[in-house]
Amino acid sequence: MAGMETEELIVVWQRVLEPSGASWALFENGTCVVLKEPAGDLADAAVRLLGEYGPVHVGSQAGDFNVLTLKDDMGWLVTGHHPDVMTHVGPDEPADPTHLAVGLHGRAKRHQDGTELRVVHVEDRRPADG
Repeated sequence: MAGMETEELIVVWQRVLEPSGASWALFENGTCVVLKEPAGDLADAAVRLLGEYGPVHVGSQAGDFNVLTLKDDMGWLVTGHHPDVMTHVGPDEPADPTHLAVGLHGRAKRHQDGTELRVVHVEDRRPADG
């Protein structure tokens, strides 16, 4: 099924990450990199992190995933081997809503984002100077 539009993904990630106060970057296929101690260019930092931890290597930690169900029918978050990398799977995306199917779908999206590395949004929550 079709994925969510970028604007919809931004709203989901804003709702999910608002309490953390962390800066983050969103990639084209729904993967988000949380930048807990950001410095410099946030998009560049996110690309470096996802370039290392996004691509899937089956049979290694990079192939592992967990699925978290979001409230309010917002879909799922699929986590992997880096705690600051998560991928959103929308409620209408997988034909099969089992955790295995959702996890595999999210992992595939993370792999695509980790190889294409296209940032579509950056949320800079660093305190303003002065």
